[in-house]
Amino acid sequence: MVKIRLKRMGTTKRPVYRLVVADSRSPRDGRFIESIGFYDPLPNPAVVSIDADRVQLWLRRGARPSDSARQLLVKEGILAARPFKITPRVETPEPAAAAAAPVAVADKVDTADTADTADTADTADGGVDEPVVEEPVAEAATGPAGAADTEAHAEPDASE
Repeated sequence: MVKIRLKRMGTTKRPVYRLVVADSRSPRDGRFIESIGFYDPLPNPAVVSIDADRVQLWLRRGARPSDSARQLLVKEGILAARPFKITPRVETPEPAAAAAAPVAVADKVDTADTADTADTADTADGGVDEPVVEEPVAEAATGPAGAADTEAHAEPDASE
């Protein structure tokens, strides 16, 4: 595949880039097909010189620009910017469900707080842990001990 990409040149800590058309298998600073531009990022403003006609020719031939080369071409007005994908950001069902969830949790907390009667232990277990799996398993596994637990719960109810 043919790529339009930047080839680094210059000295250490003083980079200068050439915009080149190269085979994607060749190294970054290695062999290239054609040099179609120049980019010097150090001066303020940066110096950019690109042959737009040659870029369009290579794009028609199927060359793909790298991300950094694409940014330069968009900045120079040679390529159109990619449209942003709005679809993942706009999802109305999730925010509505998220807004409803805290209200439901608040309602459960309010009912547990206001029910400070003899059933406090039962409402706390039911309000916090909705799937009540432990109690039936404990009763079935222990047999008579489960019945003793039920009686233990019944005694505080009678005393209050």
